[in-house]
Amino acid sequence: MRDVVLELLKGKDKALDSMEIANELKLTSVSEVTSLLEILNSLEEEMLIYKTRKDKYMLFDNSHLMKGRISVNKKGFAFVTVEGVVEDYYIDESNINGALNNDIVVIEPIKGTGKKTEARVIKVLKQENNLIVGEFNIVNGEPKFTPDDDKLKIEVIIDKNDLDDLVDGHKIQVSITKELSRYKYLGSVTKIIGHKNDPGVDILSIMYKYEINDVFNEAVMEEVDKLPSEVLKNEIDGRKDLRDKTIFTIDGDDTKDIDDAISIEKKGDNYILGVHIADVSYYVKEGTELYKEAMDRGTSVYLADRVVPMLPHKLSNGICSLNPNVDRLAISCVMEITPDGKVVDHDIFESVIRSRIQMTYKKVNKILNDEETPEGYEEFVSDLKLMEELANILRKEKLSRGYLDFDAKEAKIIVDDTGKAIDVVLRDRGKGENLIEDFMIVANETVASHLFYLNYPSIYRVHEIPDDDKIKDFINAISVMGINVTGKKEFSNPRNLKAILDQLRDREEFDILSNMLLRCMRKAEYKDQNLGHYGLGSKCYTHFTSPIRRFPDTTVHNLLRKYIFNEPEQKELNKLIDYYKDVLPEIALHSSEKERASIDCEREVEDMKMAEYMESHIGEEYDGIIDSIMNFGMFICLPNMIEGLVKYENITGDYFEYNEETQMLIGKKSGKKYRMGQKVRVKCIAASKENSTIDFSIVEGGKNGNTK
Repeated sequence: MRDVVLELLKGKDKALDSMEIANELKLTSVSEVTSLLEILNSLEEEMLIYKTRKDKYMLFDNSHLMKGRISVNKKGFAFVTVEGVVEDYYIDESNINGALNNDIVVIEPIKGTGKKTEARVIKVLKQENNLIVGEFNIVNGEPKFTPDDDKLKIEVIIDKNDLDDLVDGHKIQVSITKELSRYKYLGSVTKIIGHKNDPGVDILSIMYKYEINDVFNEAVMEEVDKLPSEVLKNEIDGRKDLRDKTIFTIDGDDTKDIDDAISIEKKGDNYILGVHIADVSYYVKEGTELYKEAMDRGTSVYLADRVVPMLPHKLSNGICSLNPNVDRLAISCVMEITPDGKVVDHDIFESVIRSRIQMTYKKVNKILNDEETPEGYEEFVSDLKLMEELANILRKEKLSRGYLDFDAKEAKIIVDDTGKAIDVVLRDRGKGENLIEDFMIVANETVASHLFYLNYPSIYRVHEIPDDDKIKDFINAISVMGINVTGKKEFSNPRNLKAILDQLRDREEFDILSNMLLRCMRKAEYKDQNLGHYGLGSKCYTHFTSPIRRFPDTTVHNLLRKYIFNEPEQKELNKLIDYYKDVLPEIALHSSEKERASIDCEREVEDMKMAEYMESHIGEEYDGIIDSIMNFGMFICLPNMIEGLVKYENITGDYFEYNEETQMLIGKKSGKKYRMGQKVRVKCIAASKENSTIDFSIVEGGKNGNTK
């Protein structure tokens, strides 16, 4: 009856009371009405329906209430992000209603006093803080637990039965078992991560905060132990044999989980590009413990000194990895591409391949950039040159349709054997990296379009159109900096935004401007609907090319096998379509959430390791650039992407005030001005690995602008 009630309310433009619903459903007996009331209570509890003050019911989505995730600021106020709503809702401290950082909450918009869209928390729908990571200490002879997340303004009392195994300085994971009073809880220790001074415990603590597990359970490993270590002869039957083709991989120097291999040929003026992807779904079968674990993890996580894989190493580095000179099962997408970058024909099929060589980006870039041929690469030079030719064509085609190249720089943290950060450098990005990116994008588009036009349920990588007002705010902000751009001010077409980005590209402060514009974009996510990918200028896009590292890619492989490779009869196909219509929305949502958690974990580790590195460089001076100005200080970005804060009290010689209208910092006596994008000389005056903070001061006489 649940679904019937929801369907009924879905078709109504007004709220109904319980008797009106009973009449609509033609319920007459006492037991039927009693059952209806129980269902209504259950649906209300799940926030699928909303009960008005007049005891009438309507679909939650049709009410004025909204569900979202709350982010609590250290100062006590919060913001709630609601899916599909561009601007976050501001929550005053008095309206948080017991919600904790990262909880899923129900909010009610209210008329606020400020400019921000304001709301109050009505209910905590889902607590996300049942597992909390923090530090155990003995303070004045008493046990004390301090959460690592300083946004969690709560007190946790550790169960006395767990105290015997703890020592001062232990990092622990605690499960909340009981609410003792408002913001005070009882917790039990679920894991002793290690002592805070032990090597590697710093990263482990952040991993456990985001519930990222580095150990596979026994049930998973038992299944993995039964998998073969090499491709068996019977597994090749029915597959297209490509072992005689020149196929190879290109990856980083230390890559061990190789998802993708490539091949190239010419057919007249057209190019035949083969993108051959590890057939993970052959080994990770739906319904197995291995499948459930992969889905739960959602993604591999790449941290400073380790990879937390989605799949056990026997798969990720072994039987699924496209290692050289061994047979491997693959799913191949072979495309015929014209000289203007259009895919005019394609074939997607199960294959068996044998990679000829495991190339590295560094050595490929020597061939493509420096005309040098490393040893062992001689027989592949012509293929690489042909690939470069095609990659240039594909990139030109992408740019013509509005592909947004933000040219975002990435930091790489170098650690020693103990995991300590000893250097921070920029990641190299050359022609080899761009070539692989271009090939993977066209393969992802081809597979997405194939499933879409067959009208089968699938999972898509979507990036929705940005909010025009946010882009206009960006244009106004940079105009204050003296930067004026021309062009259409309507951004449903990415070409219009690309035109603005291109006007900024040659500016000295492009990195800052590009970052500002990137923050105006919506986040890419997974959906069971094809909504296009704005940033790529793509009408239809999915993730197909990294099934070792991402569960959505494994899912797409699974769909290809179920819908196409297995050649189901129509009756079976209809069952599959109905089944995946139901399960794909949940897979997409879960995958997006796990991706967000992994990104947040990676960033937190990066911030912590950068602060650790700078602890050894206090007193040293650097040239940097102002990348943001707040009412409490300005953030300075160094060339290697390390960011530090200059608090206003650390600028000597004057009293500085932040002018929100001009977005400048202005000296009251001298009139000296600091603006975003300006070069400055700074000194590192403090750094804290524990708090992930870096403090700078301005060095007088350095490259500091003074535009009075």
